[in-house]
Amino acid sequence: MKKELIHDPILLSAKSSVATADDLQTVRDLLDTLLAHRSDCVGMAANMIGVRKRIIAFLDESGALPMYTVMLNPEIIGKDTPYEAFEGCLSLLGGPRKCMRYKTVKVKFQTTDLVYHTKIYTGWTAQIIQHEIDHCNGILI
Repeated sequence: MKKELIHDPILLSAKSSVATADDLQTVRDLLDTLLAHRSDCVGMAANMIGVRKRIIAFLDESGALPMYTVMLNPEIIGKDTPYEAFEGCLSLLGGPRKCMRYKTVKVKFQTTDLVYHTKIYTGWTAQIIQHEIDHCNGILI
């Protein structure tokens, strides 16, 4: 179900807790909300819809075809080649803000079947993932 977006920076700056099998409805809600905003958004974290769980959904362009991907409990375990980026966020008012990102990130995460994976992402997809993991960690751009 599509959910309303949270805009309160105090709520958004709280760290999220570990996601479990009990949070799979949040996965569906997060994807529904992201798809409803796909014309102006490429990624979301669960706290953006009011759920403080470590769940992100994003447009994944790392494969042959773009697809929406969900990660539970994502953690960056490696990063390489820093650069300055300018990013906007549906949850934050105002224009793009400057932030530091990495061209390549290695991410450990769980899929919706709660199986752990590790994958390396580069470029635009890596940037999206970093932004959404920042949300999980209570970091606002």
